[in-house]
Amino acid sequence: MLSALSPYRVMVRSAGFTSQYGTFHSAYRPRLSVRSCLLVLISSCRAPTSSTGRPCAVGAVMGCKVTISVRSWYDVPHQRTSLARLAAVTCQISPSILSADFANLAAELARISTADWAHVDVMDNHFVPNLTLGLPVVEALVKVSPVPIDTHLMIADPDRWAPAYAEAGAGSVTFHAEAAAAPVRLARELRRLGARAGLALKPATAVEPYLELLPELDMLLIMTVEPGFAGHAFLDVCLPKLARARAAIRGSGLDVWLQVDGGVSTETIERAADAGADVFVAGSAVYGAQNAMAAIAELRELASRHSHG
Repeated sequence: MLSALSPYRVMVRSAGFTSQYGTFHSAYRPRLSVRSCLLVLISSCRAPTSSTGRPCAVGAVMGCKVTISVRSWYDVPHQRTSLARLAAVTCQISPSILSADFANLAAELARISTADWAHVDVMDNHFVPNLTLGLPVVEALVKVSPVPIDTHLMIADPDRWAPAYAEAGAGSVTFHAEAAAAPVRLARELRRLGARAGLALKPATAVEPYLELLPELDMLLIMTVEPGFAGHAFLDVCLPKLARARAAIRGSGLDVWLQVDGGVSTETIERAADAGADVFVAGSAVYGAQNAMAAIAELRELASRHSHG
């Protein structure tokens, strides 16, 4: 039960600054996401003010006065550094924990604290022939990760399951076009819940049928290996598809990121960047290195030579 004597923060899930103020969801901790969110301060003894000058509104929850102020993830101290870094770079490195030590994931996340994201591959042994981890583990990772969580859902029926990952606090949720029944509706739901919405394509899936969806997306993921396992060789045959996707994004004028996943290393990242990618998933190239942070820095420097920002 909410007390009228103590302040509480309650999140109003929102994809932007214009949210329906009447819908409230209690939050026992900030749900961290790249998109802006609304935090509600409940207090019976304070008048609604906005010391930061951001929009605010007044309402009532269980008889308590509420002040609704717009805050972004930059206002959450735990993640401020990560987002400042995202704003300052034109290419991003997202190490895949599929190549990490699953027995010590908190420590493995600490090894990549200089990365832009932590890439989490969720596999269900249905959409792909492998089984990794699921929602409870992602919820735990969000609590301890020094960088935002980038979830890649290689699962059947993402229309049903994907929104829960946004609710769990993942900063980005990517689902596969080949598995989604209603990709537009799903992307909009993910955005409404505060996550970035990504659409992934297998190597053999043409990108052209999905270019009309770009306005609904925050990121397009082009797989450069068959999904399901780590350590496979980079498929150069996917480079023309990357280039066509980059041309379409540039022509649309939209701020859609282009992610590449599969076989990314110091030997392949420049080819992927030159073709148009600006977000790079690297597993063994980072976690297989003695110094993961040095490996991240080297990958970022190589990719930056071909920046499309």
